[in-house]
Amino acid sequence: MSARRRASPWAQLLRRNLRVLTRQAAGAGQRAVAQAMKPVVARHTRPPGEGDWLPGVALGPAGVRRFRLYRPPDLQRGERLPLLVMLHGCGQDAPSFAKSTRMNSLAARERFLVLYPEQDRLANPQGCWNWFDKASGRAEGEASLVMKAIDQVCLLHPADPSRVAVAGLSAGASLAALLATMYPARFQAVVMHSGIAPGAGKALASAKAAGRPPLLVIHGDADLLVAPQHGLAAAKAWAATGGANEGPVRRVQRGQRHPSAVTDFKRRGHLAATLVAVARLGHAWSGGAASQAFSDPKGPDASRMLWSFVERCFRDRAGAGKQKPAA
Repeated sequence: MSARRRASPWAQLLRRNLRVLTRQAAGAGQRAVAQAMKPVVARHTRPPGEGDWLPGVALGPAGVRRFRLYRPPDLQRGERLPLLVMLHGCGQDAPSFAKSTRMNSLAARERFLVLYPEQDRLANPQGCWNWFDKASGRAEGEASLVMKAIDQVCLLHPADPSRVAVAGLSAGASLAALLATMYPARFQAVVMHSGIAPGAGKALASAKAAGRPPLLVIHGDADLLVAPQHGLAAAKAWAATGGANEGPVRRVQRGQRHPSAVTDFKRRGHLAATLVAVARLGHAWSGGAASQAFSDPKGPDASRMLWSFVERCFRDRAGAGKQKPAA
């Protein structure tokens, strides 16, 4: 018999099992690490498409907020592009909101810049904008930080400060409305998707004297998080401050997408607000990417709808500026 004793069958089986368990444990650990890193990787992964995806930071008395700026490709010397500010909802950030809305692809085709401010998780653990917290001043502070980001982009990039619009989803929609009431002269259009108008009457009325930009409201009638009547209330309150009247409801459906009911509010032919009530749409970006949270690909394309509304507002404002005062 060899000096080195041969291991018993039980010992050999034990060693084999230990090797298998070791490999499984290592694999499980790698999978756990990969799963934990997914949000971090996603945060630093740019949305698909051509163009620049640039980081930035806005600083002010209210603190610091990161932002991302999308610039379409092939910018020309001296070119000045419109700027669309996109405010994400709770549980989102700049990359996920850009992927959900596919706004960068639209911006590449239509030639405009997109600014995505980001809420800090230290300011709100769920990533919600604190548009409601006026008692502590956080609402106004966050609005001022968004304005700092806008000013920075207009200074350092080819943004046209006379063509700026703001849009948002959920808490971002409420912050968009707050921005338009606090700084009405800075925006030519505002879009609320599935949000609540801050202050419903008082805050909106404060913008009356300065002249508020036209408002587009998009809201799903199956929204269980923000009730559909909030969308209607926002459109009516916004229109009422300018003395606009409610027009007839138009029924719209494109292909197999969810149908919608569209109502315009006008004063002397000038649009003050538009309400788009989307049937069967929950608390999600209408027409958004199926792979993303808070997106419903079966709804009408809110991104295209939004940009069509914003372009119309830009044209109307430019036309009004060219009109000569009466002698």
